Amino acid sequence: MKQKPNKVIAGLLLMMLVLVGGCAKEAPVAPKTTPLPKEINVTYVKAPLNVPSIVEKQNNVFEKEFAKDNIAVKYPQITAGPKQTAAMAAGAIDFAHALGGTSAILAASNGVNLKITGIYSRAPKAFVMLVKNPAIKSPADLKGKKIAGPKGTVLHQLALTALGKNGLKAADVEYLSMDIPSAVAALMNGSVDVAMAAGPDAMKAQQAGARILTTGEGLVEATIVTAVRGDFYDKHPDLVKRFMRAHVTTVAAIKANNADALVATAAETGLPIEVVKQMFPWYDFDATIKPSDIAELKRTQDFLLQNGMMTRPISIESLLVKVE
Repeated sequence: MKQKPNKVIAGLLLMMLVLVGGCAKEAPVAPKTTPLPKEINVTYVKAPLNVPSIVEKQNNVFEKEFAKDNIAVKYPQITAGPKQTAAMAAGAIDFAHALGGTSAILAASNGVNLKITGIYSRAPKAFVMLVKNPAIKSPADLKGKKIAGPKGTVLHQLALTALGKNGLKAADVEYLSMDIPSAVAALMNGSVDVAMAAGPDAMKAQQAGARILTTGEGLVEATIVTAVRGDFYDKHPDLVKRFMRAHVTTVAAIKANNADALVATAAETGLPIEVVKQMFPWYDFDATIKPSDIAELKRTQDFLLQNGMMTRPISIESLLVKVE
């Protein structure tokens, strides 16, 4: 007896469904993976006295960490904070390793996609206002004077905070934007009244006759951070964790035995070893982001808003990522 056409069709459809289902089980779709980068670009900032960076570069710390993945590590020497964040926005660097908290906040408020992965250092005593004129005895004497230093940085924040504590405003002085070596040179040749400086340049200026008007103590914490490009973090969170782990391990090794690290730092900066030993205790290189660090970054943002250097507040917490 012949089968009815509708029964034949139903049977064929059932067989096709079984075959398709079987094929789906035998050939699962492979998950998509993000290819690893061929190189990682890390800024190399050795001043004011960035001992961890000097040790990491000389000992090939990051090269050894990423060699297993055939990832090269390069060190663009972009030291000024605004230039670091501009390079980050352009995709030219992946890690800004020693970036002023001031610069990080300003960049983020202007749309640069970055994340803070740790604190690089805290060193208020290392950031200073330098003068030569004996008539200038305190920041209160700076009305109408010329101040030189990098703009939009911790040093700029120190200058304006010191003025504010002494009853002066930004409009009461002329602030000239210069990098630290240029600011110190301008002070020494009499072109400006004050140089905002730190590290070896500050020490050399003092040896040449300049003196410290004030340090950052009690004015700014001088919070320096390690930051990563936002899209790099999104694509390679494990690489970011490994980078920070290597850095934390370096800091711990320096803390346990700093003799070799200080010798290397003296050679790299050109400072006498006695000066390096004098300055080293001024620095706290603990990478942990503490509640006090978050509070300081918020105070920095308030300062930037009050002085018209940024126009809209951002969430500081949104910039922070845990990478332990």
